[in-house]
Amino acid sequence: MDHSPQIPAESALVPALAEGKVSDQKIDELLAQLNRPTGENGQRSAADVLQQVPAGREPGRAEAGGFFPKAPRAMREAGVTDALIEELICKYLLAQGEASIRMIADQVCLPFALVDAVIGRLKHEQVLGYIGQAAMNDYVCKLTEVGRERGRRYSDLCSYFGATPVPFQQYVKSVEAQTINDQNPTLQDLERAFSDLLIDPEMMRKLGPAVNSGKGMFLFGYPGNGKTSIAERVTASFGKYIWIPRTITVDRDIIRLFDPMNHVEAPLEAGSGLLCEHDVDTRWVRIERPTIVVGGELTMEHLEIQYNQATGISEAPVQMKSNCGTLVIDDFGRQRMTVDELLNRWIVPLEKRYDYLNTSNGKKVQVPFDQLVIFSTNLEPKDLVDDAFLRRIPYKIEVPNPSRENFVKLFEIMSGVLKFEWRPELVEQLIERHYVPVDRPFRNCQPRDLLLQVRNYCLFNGLPHEVTEESFDFACDNYFSVM
Repeated sequence: MDHSPQIPAESALVPALAEGKVSDQKIDELLAQLNRPTGENGQRSAADVLQQVPAGREPGRAEAGGFFPKAPRAMREAGVTDALIEELICKYLLAQGEASIRMIADQVCLPFALVDAVIGRLKHEQVLGYIGQAAMNDYVCKLTEVGRERGRRYSDLCSYFGATPVPFQQYVKSVEAQTINDQNPTLQDLERAFSDLLIDPEMMRKLGPAVNSGKGMFLFGYPGNGKTSIAERVTASFGKYIWIPRTITVDRDIIRLFDPMNHVEAPLEAGSGLLCEHDVDTRWVRIERPTIVVGGELTMEHLEIQYNQATGISEAPVQMKSNCGTLVIDDFGRQRMTVDELLNRWIVPLEKRYDYLNTSNGKKVQVPFDQLVIFSTNLEPKDLVDDAFLRRIPYKIEVPNPSRENFVKLFEIMSGVLKFEWRPELVEQLIERHYVPVDRPFRNCQPRDLLLQVRNYCLFNGLPHEVTEESFDFACDNYFSVM
């Protein structure tokens, strides 16, 4: 395979240099990489260089608590073996049919040079062959009959052929580097996190120390007062971004960690496309600090590594997916598993800050338990759990009903959100007619719910978008018919 450093005339490098878009430092780095010997013939392609030249700036380092996964320069740095990469390549080509070396490198999320070396060995062993040439000294690969047979054997054991898994110990170190214990939110941080909610100053004073503890808390009170909304916004008071691996490997077990349903990806901004501006290990994903909410559907198996025998792939439990963030047990006490089962399962992790999980091959591993666990419930904590567990949850915060003043303020806020003209006299009239006579308690959710009913009433009847005495009466008759 010809690895001579040729840069085609159509490359973006030439116009970029001509327009002065590349700094002198990066030009020096590029030339140094071009002249640095690697591989058996002591040369490397321009494509390899453009992929691997590191930038001096590493955006996102501050947001991720100082942790930044840099692209590996060798298999040892990646923490994987040639055998694992071979397995992923064979399964990918078996499914894809044919692909260029660069496509394969993008699929397994490793630098071109590392994948190219494995491809060269597989070609020498006649596991695959080149069927055409791609751009910039790249080649299109296809499995031979020997390779297809090998790929089928690999697929029978495990069907996974995505990003190369990150070794478990590298994941553990990343959690330690991004731990919420190093985050100490201030009053200003909490005010920013709750900027879209109306929070009583006394409630904020209680929440601050609980959030700083990074351990756990009970949020309890009547339904509709915003316990879940508060819990979901706590994470925003911590540092904004963290890095997690797409998948983890424990021996030969592959555990999927990144979950698009629970994790919000926050990729670094794309650079010019000429040089790899961030030099990031693409096996890792930059996400917003996770907030994972589980409710009545929670069962014991959600707290363990779940192995799929059909695919040979395991799924990480919810506490692993929420590491470095917040785990909300919503409507605590009404899960499909009993309260005692959940408490017995977590009584040690909540105190020791680590958990033990079993992999599919029977190996037990110690996993970080590094998240703020919030138990949100409509019931009194003392009626749910015993003193031993309450001691391990040091903060018990009641979310009370809003005062009349705050209740009116919520109507004002929601009127703006739903684009209603603010008419305080109608709200006062509503309170005197539908709350005071029957001693009905205020709830934080009611202004939103009643104004939504007014909006729908106006839309259905073709009326102007405005609050009236009639529309408020209609909304209250509907809303409080069985309450």
